[in-house]
Amino acid sequence: MKATLSILLTLALCWQSIQTAAQTTNITITSPDKSIILAVSHGTSGSVTYRVTYKGKRVIEPSSLGFTLSKPAVSLTRFTVVGVDSVTIDDTWKPVWGEVSQIRNHCKELRVTLADQSGSGIQIQVRFRVFNDGIGFRYEFPTQPNLTHFVVADELTQFALSADHQTFWMPGDYDSNEYLYNTTKLSQVAALAAIKQEKDIALQSAIGGNAIQTPLLFKTADGLYISLYEAAVLNYPIMHLLLDKKTLTLQSQLTPDAVGNKAYLQTPSKTPWRTIIVSDKATDIVGSKLILNLNEPSVIADPSWIKPQKFMGVWWEMHIGKGNWAKALGKHAANTQNVKKYIDYAAKNGFDGVLVEGWNQGWEDWFGNWKEEVFDFVTPYPDYNIDSLTAYAQQKGLKLIMHHETSGSVTNYERRMDAAYQYMVAKGINTVKTGYVGRIIPRGEHHDSQWMVNHYQRVAEKAAQYKLMVDSHESAHPTGLHRTYPNWMASEAARGSEFNNAPTLGITPEHTTILPFTRMLGGPMDFTPGLFRFQLNQFEPSRTQRVRTTLSKQLALYITLYSPLQMVADLPENYDKHLDAFQFIRDVPVDWDASEVLAAEPGDYLMIARKTKGKDSWFVGAITDENSRTLPLALDFLEAGKTYEATIYRDADNADWQTNPEAYTIEKKRVTSKTKLNLRMANGGGFAMQLTKL
Repeated sequence: MKATLSILLTLALCWQSIQTAAQTTNITITSPDKSIILAVSHGTSGSVTYRVTYKGKRVIEPSSLGFTLSKPAVSLTRFTVVGVDSVTIDDTWKPVWGEVSQIRNHCKELRVTLADQSGSGIQIQVRFRVFNDGIGFRYEFPTQPNLTHFVVADELTQFALSADHQTFWMPGDYDSNEYLYNTTKLSQVAALAAIKQEKDIALQSAIGGNAIQTPLLFKTADGLYISLYEAAVLNYPIMHLLLDKKTLTLQSQLTPDAVGNKAYLQTPSKTPWRTIIVSDKATDIVGSKLILNLNEPSVIADPSWIKPQKFMGVWWEMHIGKGNWAKALGKHAANTQNVKKYIDYAAKNGFDGVLVEGWNQGWEDWFGNWKEEVFDFVTPYPDYNIDSLTAYAQQKGLKLIMHHETSGSVTNYERRMDAAYQYMVAKGINTVKTGYVGRIIPRGEHHDSQWMVNHYQRVAEKAAQYKLMVDSHESAHPTGLHRTYPNWMASEAARGSEFNNAPTLGITPEHTTILPFTRMLGGPMDFTPGLFRFQLNQFEPSRTQRVRTTLSKQLALYITLYSPLQMVADLPENYDKHLDAFQFIRDVPVDWDASEVLAAEPGDYLMIARKTKGKDSWFVGAITDENSRTLPLALDFLEAGKTYEATIYRDADNADWQTNPEAYTIEKKRVTSKTKLNLRMANGGGFAMQLTKL
């Protein structure tokens, strides 16, 4: 790391001299390219605020910082500034896997040390980092004589907006992030009405009519895109936001525990980073690495055992009525012969694994009963011969993927994790999909509370001890922790493809064009793409649900919705009807050297190009909302002077997600870095492309 100390004592003395004049004091720091200006102000009353501008445009108006503690009982809102210092950070690091092979971490850092004016003797440090595409800031409680153990009642961080922006939002909910996004003016947020519309979410814990979740995206009238989120959430609850519609100010609302407290901390400690990503280009929001840069480096010294994977699974057939998780209900899908069929198909097509859900005893009465003891994670149903299946998979060159549904009984899972992971290792299984459907035990905790955040971390750490990879479902939203724990490879933590089977709202065509601007800023999503049959009455004719997408868009999702654990979600028999299109799924990688966001507009469209890890081949994916559109594609990212073969999988001219979703065309042509294409996408459609150097 290259770090240049600046300001330091001179700056601190400047603060002190201006304070003695009983005036509002200000300090500013800019991004390395000077496009962003962060200004921190200390008022005569002792209040501390910050504000942010981008290229002269207002992003965040003066917004307050502070805390209320319940132990000791003190309000930390009036301060004396006792120290200021700054550094420049400029280094480059290499992720274990991901969308790019290396990431530059370049920012200017400002640290302000504050002393409480109420006489408590408590000090807080606020650390700001200003990047070219946004800022992050966090509170730090250093070791000090007047504060050791303490309890957070409320964090008082504010984000004051400059105008009534167009807002992409989900309602605030302590237990679910599986909502569709709403697009309204900020002043028109109606969280309870949005929650009332959602009939298919397993568990809802509404916060209030003006409560919304992060990640939160704004588009301003003067052409800015602004994201509010958080990074590196450890030993702290998830942050929601409460909106004051009169002032257009958002204030942090931390997820409480069973008795209403927010966090139990001990000095030295620090909060997560509060992040503001901003640009006048939508492509910059999707491509930002700010949240990753605010996380700590990997704690796994030798990550050589961590491998991105493409896998199939005994999963979708339970959602569409072909099978069941519970053996007693009949049609038990996780039986030996059925799993062998998936192993054969996955091996034939070069995939890495097969996920099996419903393999273990306990599924008959788990849902909705808030039971403490449900699964033991080591006892298969009698019709599931795990030893023969793991051996069979090994012969075929792949591995089974374990499924641990906790049913929300997390205390039970904590007691059994060691035994469960030892069982996996003994069976030659190295990847686990965890699930947290239902109300949490300890009773009174939420999916987003501090206790659960600590649990997700314990799972990542415990799994790493056994060299296991983790894919978490129904967990809190990710905040870049896959940098620190690269074995925690993916999360669901949003409305995924399984909601295509939901009876009411399902998944709208625009949903997948919003996720890369919001949820996916925090980390890879196990969205489970690759559905090839769109009317979901294949096994139950009375079903009216359908997948609101074209087949070509399903291919493109492998590019636009990144995950190093990428599922091939549909049934083998549905792929057999379109083997020429299925070839793209066989070929598309799950690990990349470079990624370029070529075109983007939240809620409308997205186009991304990615370069294969260690190879000179590229893949392009583009998706649209419910509207047909044509996107220009310049192939100037290709190596100059070289010729490539482009295989294009696009919507047929008569394709439409409602009337003709399976219509597609496959074309091959020779192209160079000077080639420019114009490719049309149908309503709810997309296109995918493979570029191979000749």
